[in-house]
Amino acid sequence: MEQRSRYKVAAVQAAPSFLDLEAGIERAIGMIAEAAGAGATLIAFPEAWLPGYPWWIWLDSPAWGMRFVQRHFENALEIGSPQFERIRSAAAKHDIYVVLGFCERSGGTLYIAQAIIDDHGTVIATRRKLKPTHAERTVYGEGDGSDIAVHETGIGRIGALCCAEHIQPLTKYAMYSQHEQVHVAAWPSFSVYRGMAFQLSAEANNAASQVYALEGQCYVLAPCALVSPEMIKMLVEPGKEALLLPGGGYAMIYGPDGAPLCEPLPETHEGLLYADIDLGTISVAKAAYDPVGHYSRPDVLRLLFNREPHARVETFEPIRPSETL
Repeated sequence: MEQRSRYKVAAVQAAPSFLDLEAGIERAIGMIAEAAGAGATLIAFPEAWLPGYPWWIWLDSPAWGMRFVQRHFENALEIGSPQFERIRSAAAKHDIYVVLGFCERSGGTLYIAQAIIDDHGTVIATRRKLKPTHAERTVYGEGDGSDIAVHETGIGRIGALCCAEHIQPLTKYAMYSQHEQVHVAAWPSFSVYRGMAFQLSAEANNAASQVYALEGQCYVLAPCALVSPEMIKMLVEPGKEALLLPGGGYAMIYGPDGAPLCEPLPETHEGLLYADIDLGTISVAKAAYDPVGHYSRPDVLRLLFNREPHARVETFEPIRPSETL
């Protein structure tokens, strides 16, 4: 496959159209067009940006959050649905790669998902978060080893993970082992439990994105949503104002040596962050560190990685008695 090695990328920092899939699709298409108009070859969206991250799970009991469950489910995105096809068509129309963060509805279960779509509108891959984080497990199902994958494309080897997957050392190493060149680290916003739990902060988690670039010697796009005043009005009851704050957008783009490649936006501002990347510079970073190559010791430490899809139902043809004779 002929590969482009130098191009512009875009990372989204914007609030979702919360629990409104149709409005979210329109906004996503608008941002795809904006990024393409600015000369970007790839645009990356935050975690669960369609139809928005379920912040209610961090604010009270599951019973209290039941008021949002049906609306969230009904506005989740199905792969292959007319709404999904509109995103594919937008990628093709604007000649741009799209890495979309969304809540996937499949049957009766929801998943934190990402889709990688090329500039012809072809779906290169969809993936699900391997293990939902903490309270997310009250909402979402799990992925499997097939979701820990890097894909050969016309603009390099692309992979994606969501949120706290970036603090899972074994998951990261499995990704690095596939010689990733461009990685999308999708985040939902850093606005929950501000000042109460540093591990949920922008400082801690942007460091995780930056370390991913440094460890994997790859470009990292870290799109990040923010919490809008409208979302606060919907979600936050009196007495809970400190639990979820407006803003929390801290998107960034990092180079394969860990260096920031763009200026951040203020945390309450929406927009696209841009950077120019050159895949050739990865070789310079690899010369110093390559933890899956010259800087590894497989005789001492190795990773056991099952990347097979995990089917919940296996079908087979029964053996009839006459066939055994």
